Amino acid sequence: MADSIPLNPVRKNSKRIPYYNSARLSRYSIEDEPSNLDEMPLMMSEEGFENDESDYQTLPRARVNQRQRGLGWFLCGGWKVLCGSCCDCLVYMCRRKKELKARTVWLGCPEKCEEKYPKNAIKNQKYNIFTFVPGVLYQQFKFFLNLYFLVVACSQFVPSLKIGYLYTYWAPLGFVLAVTMVREAVDEVRRYQRDKDMNSQLYSKLTVRGKVQVKSSDIQVGDMIIVDKNQRIPADMIFLRTSEKTGSCFIRTDQLDGETDWKLKVAVGCTQRLPAVGDLFSISAYVYAQKPQLDIHSFEGNFTREDTDPQIHESLSIENTLWASTVVASGTVIGVVIYTGKETRSVLNTSFAKNKVGLLDLELNRLTKALFLAQVVLSIVMVALQGFVGPWFRNLFRFVVLFSYIIPISLRVNLDMGKSAYGWMIMKDENIPGTVVRTSTIPEELGRLVYLLTDKTGTLTQNEMVFKRLHLGTVSYGTDTMDEIQSHIIQSYAQGTSQPSSSTSGSTPSRKTQSSAPKVRKSVSSRIHEAVKAIALCHNVTPVYETHAGVNGETESAEADQDFSDDNRTYQASSPDEVELVRWTQSVGLTLVNRDLTSLQLKTPSGQILSFHILQIFPFTSESKRMGIIVREESTGDITFYMKGADVAMASIVQYNDWLEEECGNMAREGLRTLVVAKKSLSEEQYQDFESRYNQAKLSIHDRALKVAAVVESLEREMELLCLTGVEDQLQADVRPTLELLRNAGIKIWMLTGDKLETATCIAKSSHLVSRNQDIHVFKPVSSRGEAHLELNAFRRKHDCALVISGDSLEVCLRYYEHEFVELACQCPAVVCCRCSPTQKAQIVTLLQQHTANRTCAIGDGGNDVSMIQAADCGIGIEGKEGKQASLAADFSITQFKHIGRLLMVHGRNSYKRSAALGQFVMHRGMIISTMQAVFSSVFYFASVPLYQGFLMVGYATMYTMFPVFSLVLDQDVKPEMALLYPELYKDLTKGRSLSFKTFLIWVLISVYQGGILMYGALVLFESEFVHVVAISFTALILTELLMVALTIRTWHWLMVVAEFFSLGCYLASLAFLNEYFDLSFITTWPFLWKVSAITLVSCLPLYIIKYLKRKFSPPSYSKLSS
Repeated sequence: MADSIPLNPVRKNSKRIPYYNSARLSRYSIEDEPSNLDEMPLMMSEEGFENDESDYQTLPRARVNQRQRGLGWFLCGGWKVLCGSCCDCLVYMCRRKKELKARTVWLGCPEKCEEKYPKNAIKNQKYNIFTFVPGVLYQQFKFFLNLYFLVVACSQFVPSLKIGYLYTYWAPLGFVLAVTMVREAVDEVRRYQRDKDMNSQLYSKLTVRGKVQVKSSDIQVGDMIIVDKNQRIPADMIFLRTSEKTGSCFIRTDQLDGETDWKLKVAVGCTQRLPAVGDLFSISAYVYAQKPQLDIHSFEGNFTREDTDPQIHESLSIENTLWASTVVASGTVIGVVIYTGKETRSVLNTSFAKNKVGLLDLELNRLTKALFLAQVVLSIVMVALQGFVGPWFRNLFRFVVLFSYIIPISLRVNLDMGKSAYGWMIMKDENIPGTVVRTSTIPEELGRLVYLLTDKTGTLTQNEMVFKRLHLGTVSYGTDTMDEIQSHIIQSYAQGTSQPSSSTSGSTPSRKTQSSAPKVRKSVSSRIHEAVKAIALCHNVTPVYETHAGVNGETESAEADQDFSDDNRTYQASSPDEVELVRWTQSVGLTLVNRDLTSLQLKTPSGQILSFHILQIFPFTSESKRMGIIVREESTGDITFYMKGADVAMASIVQYNDWLEEECGNMAREGLRTLVVAKKSLSEEQYQDFESRYNQAKLSIHDRALKVAAVVESLEREMELLCLTGVEDQLQADVRPTLELLRNAGIKIWMLTGDKLETATCIAKSSHLVSRNQDIHVFKPVSSRGEAHLELNAFRRKHDCALVISGDSLEVCLRYYEHEFVELACQCPAVVCCRCSPTQKAQIVTLLQQHTANRTCAIGDGGNDVSMIQAADCGIGIEGKEGKQASLAADFSITQFKHIGRLLMVHGRNSYKRSAALGQFVMHRGMIISTMQAVFSSVFYFASVPLYQGFLMVGYATMYTMFPVFSLVLDQDVKPEMALLYPELYKDLTKGRSLSFKTFLIWVLISVYQGGILMYGALVLFESEFVHVVAISFTALILTELLMVALTIRTWHWLMVVAEFFSLGCYLASLAFLNEYFDLSFITTWPFLWKVSAITLVSCLPLYIIKYLKRKFSPPSYSKLSS
């Protein structure tokens, strides 16, 4: 019966298919050519969400490039791709995902389930006891650097290849692996402990024999679970009963969707009416639930009781569900479990964060490959000069091992320690208190950003609403004239209860006669009264009283004054706009004092209580963009349908008027969020007819949402427009100067918001995201390829103007003209995307990464920003009013938007510059010793004999040079104040000039020059004392390295001076103990001292002179400022 409801009344555009639905093609018109369906970039099916990483399809031309694979592709990393694909296939075959199905769940009878459902255990661990060691080793050795060291160290077990002592190779490698394993093990143990705590939480389960304690991980589909106040809900359940008299309860969902407002949930009527809890086992009932879905805001199911005649059927919707990971905020609830473990909404919506690797690490990895190539070439040259005599292949490998110091293992250690130091400095910065570094591996990314993608609500704005404007068509009230509204309300209620109701009933016949007449006949006072009354009734807000929490549902009107005291009342709703509207009606005299599922009470200025019976509620959804309520006033019996919503949705619903569109535009330009309020009086017959059709639609299993929408829309016609409200969302502190700073630094800012186009545009203007003299191009709504083509051509003709585009139009453009659209958008100084879903935000981030190859940063504060934050190269979360979900998922967490300026300009700059200097210096330290080895081998008939052995090599990489080299993490080229005063300096960083093949080649030349001078100098000056060549060259090498650190430093810190002298002291002290390398009687002689000094001077002095001349005649931009 229910399935036979016709679908024709659905108005066009009233119900939008969610964009990630695989059926999205239906939104496009039939004229679109089927031949182009294969060119559909960025379409995601629902299965796409279940993968660990979304598999975006890119440009057709990118796919063409992919096909051209040959031997070159295979050698340059294709083998990795092929191996990965094979492993994925094997994993898929072993762990093939079970198809998710709809289910019938019998109350309290898990054994009746036809299917086997997943265990309700939470598992966040990466490894188990068997996979831990292989897994960690794979993560380490997939980097070329570490794999190279492993091969070199293993080669030392072969006697013919052995050079020096084993510990000189295995000690550093073992240290790096031990540190990594300990860190991973600690994280893994913490994850295991957290999971264990969650899984072993005890819950009361209802059985025929009474209550039984059961662990969270042992809960099954069909179990009836009791959850107390402030307890976490362990699995997805249907809400059967509550201890609250109202038959409803509040839950907190901040861990699920990031929203801090409480949500109202309603128990199934049939089970709530049972006399006692035990009666749940005396009835025969089941729940039909749809298959597990991703969408946390929708649910379709039915509740059926079989042991009555006729059977009782109740439709179930989102308000009857209790999702896992939410917390009960009031009363005790009983629910029947429908989804467990991997099938719960919270787990389905958890995207696994990818391991982020910084651009600097990738660049250094490329340089190490170049060094390896140089090392192999050098070894081949040595063997060639030998004349390929004897076992030349073995000699080649020995040379490779000899020159292995070209790629120093300390590079990884120094960089990782440096990253930790930068993270510590960021968290200790008093100018940005509360900043937390959650991913310590990418602080340098903060200095390389080109695109910043930001959320609007709660990030640029405070998410604190203030009621600013009430517009009645002919008259408008602002903040300074609210007292007039108050006096009108007091006056209309002071004339007695008869006045308002008579004016309402009196206006009904006149409204039916003709549409324009009522505007003239109604006095301003009665229009204000009706508007305020509509705002006070049409919402989903519930007043909560702290001290009388348990009583407020059953308060008698006689106790009204003591229970409904204003100081004790707080309002709860899922939207801050709604709370602000209800607070405003309280401020003008009409106060919401009580609400439960079926009734609602208002208090007039004179203290009288008006009671209303709630007949139906139609909640707000992002598709419908409106909410409605049907109430019956108890004193008069009048039935009224109130509705409020966005102007786009309401314009076609209300009666003809000539002011709504214009005034909405005016308010939007002021930065106000607008809502249109309307009403319609219903007769008893009209309502009864509607109710029977509505209940019928709610029970249908197929196309339920469409059928329900069709029935509701039969009411939404020719409604009387009451008023237009304007609420302001205030900007965060210092948003304007921060955005200006970022723009001057060459960072392009894109605002991605779920808000409507007008509000997004006006916030973009008021926050100076779009500067005053810039034009704004609003991209017209497009739905087909032809429209998109025309609109893109129109946009192409504009120069230097900001782009504003809606999520729907964006999707069409990306479907047909992805490359062209991104190219045009990237040329804009600012882009605003409105009406974006969370997945669309992440999609835009990925698009920018693919098309521009620039670094992206995403910043947001709510659960809806998590996917965007995780997709970006650098994710920043703000601890906002919407909860901590974004802040916990981000790489960096800040407390205010304005802190991002200092985080990027100062800490981003320092982290990148320091890591670049540190990385190159550590490489220089390895290259200089390899040059000396090459000179030494070439002088001694190309013998593959090490120059320095054992402790000298370990000491060189650690105590003798480590502290001064690591002190480079304290260096800074520009003072923080300068970096903030001249943000233009940041532009240089994005070009990556601090670490490039050019700077690398300069360091290579320096290393070759110094290595050659040190070795040849030692051989020439000490020809007679040749046995002491090791002592001489090594001492000169240590002094050269210490002087080179001093040459590299741009701003001295007292710790740097300490490090230099400490290292020198360590070296001098160790000379006394290293008798096998140094002859004490020789190194204390005067000739030794002056000759070592001379060699050191020749190796360093020219570099000091070059540096001085360069700074004098071609100074870098920052030095001009500091001088």
